[in-house]
Amino acid sequence: MLTFSKPDVEYFFQTFGIQTFAVSPDESQLVFSTNLNGKYNLWAMDLPNQFPYPLSFQNQSCQEIEYDKEGRFLLAVIDSDGDENGQVYALPRNGGELKPIRTQENARHMGLIASKDGKTLYYTSSKEDATFLKAYAYNMETGEEKVLLHGRGAATFLTAKSPDEKRFVFGRMFANTYSLAYAWDGEKEVLLTPEAEPQHTVTDAVFTSENDIYLVTNYKEDLSYLAKFSLETNEFTKMLSLDGEDFSGLKYDKKARTLYISSQKGAEDHLYRYGLEEGKAEQLELPASTIDGLSVAESGNLYLLGRSAVTPPNLYKYAKGEWTQLTNNLVPGVSEEEMAEPEILHYPSYDGLEIEALFFRAKEGNSNGHVILWPHGGPQAAERASFRSLFQFLVHRGYSIFAPNFRGSSGYGLSYMKMVEGDWGYGPRLDNVEGLEWLIKNGYADREKLLLMGGSYGGYMALLLHGRHPEYFKAVVDIFGPSDLFSFIESVPEHWKPVMNQWVGDPVKDKEKLIEYSPITYLDTMTKPMLVIQGAKDPRVVKAESDKIVAALQEKGREVEYLVLDDEGHGFSKKDNEIKVYRKVLEFFDGFIN
Repeated sequence: MLTFSKPDVEYFFQTFGIQTFAVSPDESQLVFSTNLNGKYNLWAMDLPNQFPYPLSFQNQSCQEIEYDKEGRFLLAVIDSDGDENGQVYALPRNGGELKPIRTQENARHMGLIASKDGKTLYYTSSKEDATFLKAYAYNMETGEEKVLLHGRGAATFLTAKSPDEKRFVFGRMFANTYSLAYAWDGEKEVLLTPEAEPQHTVTDAVFTSENDIYLVTNYKEDLSYLAKFSLETNEFTKMLSLDGEDFSGLKYDKKARTLYISSQKGAEDHLYRYGLEEGKAEQLELPASTIDGLSVAESGNLYLLGRSAVTPPNLYKYAKGEWTQLTNNLVPGVSEEEMAEPEILHYPSYDGLEIEALFFRAKEGNSNGHVILWPHGGPQAAERASFRSLFQFLVHRGYSIFAPNFRGSSGYGLSYMKMVEGDWGYGPRLDNVEGLEWLIKNGYADREKLLLMGGSYGGYMALLLHGRHPEYFKAVVDIFGPSDLFSFIESVPEHWKPVMNQWVGDPVKDKEKLIEYSPITYLDTMTKPMLVIQGAKDPRVVKAESDKIVAALQEKGREVEYLVLDDEGHGFSKKDNEIKVYRKVLEFFDGFIN
């Protein structure tokens, strides 16, 4: 009988990612950004055929894809080695040359909206105002460009245009939990919610006619809902809410006069179809647990990018009441049954607040008994039932993973999300500690077999937990985590800076608190072995944050390994780097399991 070895790391990382996608107006072609060849490029499929072929060879991440309204060419926003300074390029629909359309060094371009005649490109950029941003209208035939809107008071993003392109919706972001939406006709702006206070968000908006705008907001509510604003009467009307559901996005099918509404409920997403005439919502069964992208074709067909805990990102088409899977992305050599679906746990924190968490349990007979605490990034985000090759590989190698959605996480309401603002290092930290104690008490974990790993805010929390509670952990992995909140506040992208006082704290008024919450304050108690990973081009958590903590710990003689990726930013866009990093993580943790 032939026997085969356990899948190695490459098996799990030979799944490809899909960053974004677009469908041609006639639905004959689907284009998506994927790292099918190890680096992100644009690939296409000629529908209904489903064999992908390459369109571009830039080997860089793509944040947005937009077709010309007649399907003659593509527009794409592409960065350089993860620096997030997206530049706008055009390319033929059959691939080839990337033609620069709007580019400027060290500037970021985003939010592409093509005009219905295909001549004008509307977009937002940091090129002339890095803090508050500007929106532009660029004529792709004449090369003429005008400023459509200049942000003020906060970063300002163009969101939607009316059918006649005389009115626009833009968002003004004061904080992750305070983002207002306005209609703009070139002369005056109209707030789309009745008042700017109390603080609330508008997360999406679409025009359904020249005068009617539908939006997702949590104005005077804890969970987001569907509302309508009439530019004719200036009337705001709440249209639809669902118990326990936090609405997140909208897509409009103008042919059927239907809205598709995405929502988050705990670790999973839901999708609803809402008829404007009937005023009723119908839930659609999803082929995935989480929604990463939606697009409605002119025909009314719906296209979805989605994942589940045991299924990598795939593209699907919804037509005539049925889903068709367009891609077959999976983990080679590993069945879904061999991977771990998360168990959803609930536990009380130190103050009685209920915390929801995901627990990915190693299979019986394969477990090494160790549990990895994974505080998620954001922090105003959440861990979902969504595929992470790192998680599934570690579980396959015998590790269990505990991922709590501590206070500040998204999807649990506005008040819950606000709990982390100005409190990066107290409540969320203790939520993680209480989670560990609950695991130990209830037989999920052994106190002597705990490990710690996190990225971004999760990297910050890993550093802070190491410094404040080192007795829990045998070893710690920090992936691009802020180490000093003072320098972090100063080094974030310029358009983030207006939100920092509310989000993290004021360096002057909150000086003592920021010292207390900064991991670098606790060097003396960071005694456990560490692995620190950093992208050299990270624009969010700059390399100096990791340099600082590594140098300080090495000066004290601590055991610290430092891996810097020169061609990465805030994440891993290149397959070779991803494999290198996670091989290193496995090797590091395996050194402590005996």
